[in-house]
Amino acid sequence: MLQILFEDNHLIAVNKPAGMLVHGDETGDATLADFVKLYIKDRYNKPGDVFLGVIHRIDRPVSGVVVFARTSKGLTRMNKLFAERQLQKTYWAIVSGRPDPYEDKLVHYLQKDKQNNKVKVFSRQRYKDLKRCELDYSLISEVGDHSLLNVTPITGRSHQIRAQLSKIGHPIRGDRKYGSIHHQRNGMIHLHARQLEFEHPIRKEPVRIVANPPDEQIWNTFFEIFE
Repeated sequence: MLQILFEDNHLIAVNKPAGMLVHGDETGDATLADFVKLYIKDRYNKPGDVFLGVIHRIDRPVSGVVVFARTSKGLTRMNKLFAERQLQKTYWAIVSGRPDPYEDKLVHYLQKDKQNNKVKVFSRQRYKDLKRCELDYSLISEVGDHSLLNVTPITGRSHQIRAQLSKIGHPIRGDRKYGSIHHQRNGMIHLHARQLEFEHPIRKEPVRIVANPPDEQIWNTFFEIFE
């Protein structure tokens, strides 16, 4: 069942379950966009095809806030906000170990490995095709040998949070592609798009969308501490 986080005439935001695609790929699996279209069609009794613009994506094993456009105007203007980085994204990540320092800015350079759907991480600009990526992180709390981090990506590179945290020795729990020793059901990882803040592209009002993490024991333990 869809968890709707925000909805108006131009935008709709949902809490994506881990393991679900945002948009279609070669697998042909059902997508979040498919379910949102069905929801709109049913709720508003719309005949024919429903317009739904895909503004951004989060990785299949990641959960959290995803925003779609319900109008072409909303899509165009939201695309502009993303392109110009006029949004504030916040992620929560459960990682192995405890980072030292507790908060820091990470700057790396990424190279896409298309064959393995992965990125390679470098500390310096060693090759011309490397893409600079930045994020800020801070420690929220610890449980056992895991830490909950608040992560703010400054750039929007593919897999950058997963790859950068792994690079400093703290892979995201369940993310075996980037070094985690833990295996999770459905290939999910403990990375959650917690919050998205932006100015509404039509109404010009501040919008803050927050998504709770999955109802899972380790998330619940951290969530109770944080709340």
